[in-house]
Amino acid sequence: MISNEGVRLGAEAAHRLAQTGFYEFEAGLKEAEFTRIEREYGFEFADDHRAFLAAGLPVNVPPEEGQTWSRPWPEWRGGDLDSLRRQLDGPVEGVLFDVEHNGFWHESWGECPADGTVALATARHQLAAVPLLVPVYAHRYLPAGRGSFGHPVLSVWQTDVIYYGLDLVDYMHQEFDEARGEVDESWNPRATVPFWKDLL
Repeated sequence: MISNEGVRLGAEAAHRLAQTGFYEFEAGLKEAEFTRIEREYGFEFADDHRAFLAAGLPVNVPPEEGQTWSRPWPEWRGGDLDSLRRQLDGPVEGVLFDVEHNGFWHESWGECPADGTVALATARHQLAAVPLLVPVYAHRYLPAGRGSFGHPVLSVWQTDVIYYGLDLVDYMHQEFDEARGEVDESWNPRATVPFWKDLL
């Protein structure tokens, strides 16, 4: 069951983004589209993320002449399946990169094997059990999970994980509102999602 508060947060986040005027929107995802996406990729959107995408899909802006095409908004409707898979796999692949190239090892995995190939295989096995993060925009993520909402938005770049919003509504303010000003001392997000919160 989808929570009313999750629906409210997602709709408010979409409204905040629309107010910036930075992006155009397509019609939001329909129930059949959510079902297809969740079946195809093996996860369920958090309630606020689902409501955000149901309110309207932000459209990636074509590049100006001479610029490289960038698609920071996941193209859930009609997008390239491999590109979406890479975005979904990005957080785990980034951690694996740091295991292989930068000596990262999470203490919960036990002692790090001396053999790099074994260490990488062990890390891959351990990471198969961590909660899935779903891309919101570029490398900003929310945890998956029907019935959940209000999680902080995380910026995930390999094992460099930082907060980018108290929740989806605050994230739209922090990322896109040019008049946001400085973050004050009362801004204190609290991640609850296992493993990823340890990297903050």
